[in-house]
Amino acid sequence: MRFTKMHGAGNDYVYIDCTKESIERPEELAVRMSDRHFGIGSDGLVLIMPSKVADFRMRMFNADGSEAQMCGNASRCIGKYVYDNGLTEKREISLETLAGIRRLQLSVADGKVSSVCVDMGEPVLDPALIPVKLPGTRVVAEPISLEGRVYTMTCVSMGNPHAVIFVPRLADVNVCGVGPVAECHALFPERCNIEFAEILSPSEIRMRVWERGSGETMACGTGACATLVAAVLNGLTDRKVCLHLLGGELEVEWRNDNRVYLTGEAVTVFTGEWLL
Repeated sequence: MRFTKMHGAGNDYVYIDCTKESIERPEELAVRMSDRHFGIGSDGLVLIMPSKVADFRMRMFNADGSEAQMCGNASRCIGKYVYDNGLTEKREISLETLAGIRRLQLSVADGKVSSVCVDMGEPVLDPALIPVKLPGTRVVAEPISLEGRVYTMTCVSMGNPHAVIFVPRLADVNVCGVGPVAECHALFPERCNIEFAEILSPSEIRMRVWERGSGETMACGTGACATLVAAVLNGLTDRKVCLHLLGGELEVEWRNDNRVYLTGEAVTVFTGEWLL
């Protein structure tokens, strides 16, 4: 079975072209392939599939085998994959996901995709739909106790649930200690992605992310979008920012049409054949 390893800002996944391959038990395969010692090593598995309602369909599985509704970095990499491998000649692509159809704009240089802008849709702020077990119409600067310390979080869904915690100094946060506790907090019935963010200026944010089902990752596209939305709701930044993540930079804009747009690189690392 052929596979391709790709990353967007260091958020790495294994991609399989399911227009040619047939995959059984993708949850189990995701766990095996994602293992960084006995497999390929990745944050998860992404299947590129035919769609009846869009140009292509994405299924995305975390490293623990759980299926996620949406992934911004994986969406960008799919845009690069299908264009670079001749599955389409379009530079504007529709992608079916469990969070709805997303639209991709491809930037091409020397016949290859260099970066992709994804229309990530409208942010969901209703606690019942995120979901988070808190009353009201929004969860903004809500206190949460984690590991003996009280933080304030703002909750947003960008197709999957996020809790964004702003801190004075990101370097002082034990992400790998606080992250897993927050992910599984009783307030989150479907678990949650946790972002820790430091405001550098009205146009810059530094962020680290603990992803539901994968642990700390180098970047998270939906998390970057949720962080910008949370920053705007708290009056901390402009509506367009550069986010600095461990794996690189992402540009995010919450436009006046209430839709969030994510732009960043997409990189092919290597291709190979899975023999196990």
